[in-house]
Parts: sequence; structure tokens; C-alpha cells
Amino acid sequence: MATWGTRGLRGSTLEELINYTNERYRESGLALIQKIPTPIKPITIDKESRHITLAYFDQKSTVDYIGAVQGIPVCFDAKECVSRTFPLQNIHEHQMRFMEEFERQGGVAFIILYFTALEELYYVPLSHLRIYWERGKKGGRKSFTYEELDKSYRIPTRQGVYVHYLEMLQKDLKSRD
Repeated sequence: MATWGTRGLRGSTLEELINYTNERYRESGLALIQKIPTPIKPITIDKESRHITLAYFDQKSTVDYIGAVQGIPVCFDAKECVSRTFPLQNIHEHQMRFMEEFERQGGVAFIILYFTALEELYYVPLSHLRIYWERGKKGGRKSFTYEELDKSYRIPTRQGVYVHYLEMLQKDLKSRD
């Protein structure tokens, strides 16, 4: 895995690297994945610069990315964790519901999780996320730890692609057979 410096990845940098990866996938004909913008409702717009100066979220967003990989519909969210524990409150009920519905329609849903202190990226299949989510719903721990993750889903850097998640998607698909 490439090192991204002492500051580690920040939210926008993680998204930039995923966007770069998705562009490489598109150029090579492997996938067509788009970033889904968060819908906002502008309140105040500076008339001279035509920039939005005040806005609020118009509706709940679903996931960060959606598209297709070799004919397979995929959706995923990009998340970061500064410690070795990921709080499930960072994934909203409506996002879980969307991902569940997406998979019922034949798609594949997952999250890409970056542990900033460790500089490690993981593909977390919805089936794994569901286990943690249900545990929290039943009164158990409302988070999951780095130690609980299946380390075989660590996302590698390959051929200049920093967030090469397609190998992990393939592993996820094989586990469903």
C-alpha cells in the first residue's frame, strides 16, 4: 500500500483517490462508477460571484458512488476512521436500507473504509456490515473494531491505482456462489 504522508488521507482526499481510480477503471473499460452529489437547497447566493453562501441538505443522501462493473450494478460509500474502532452511527439507517434494497435488486453494496492512523483501506461487504449493524440493533456493541475485519479484504494499490477495489469485489462475488 502506498503511503499518503503524515497527514494521512482526509475525506476529500479519499474521495479524490476513489474518483481517480474510477476514472482509470472507466478508461480501461472495466467499470463505470459515478460520484453521487449530496442534494442541497441553496438559501443565499452571492449575486456577484454566483456562489452559494448558505445552504442546507435538501434530502438524505443514499451512498457516495453508484454504477456498474462488467454488467454488475454496484453501490458503495466511502468512510474514514481515525481510531481502530468504527462507530456505526457513521452509517445511517436510510443508507443501510438503500444498500439492502440495492442488493435485493441484484446489485452489490459495500463500503470502502480507510483507517487513517494505520493507512489501510478495506472493502467491507454489506453482509459483514449487516452482522455489526444487527448486533448494535440488538443492544450489543454499536461499532466494530479493526481487529474484527476480515483482513483478506484489504484493498491493494496496483499499477498506480490507489484504491483498487475490483479485486475485493470479485472476492465478494465469489463468496456468494
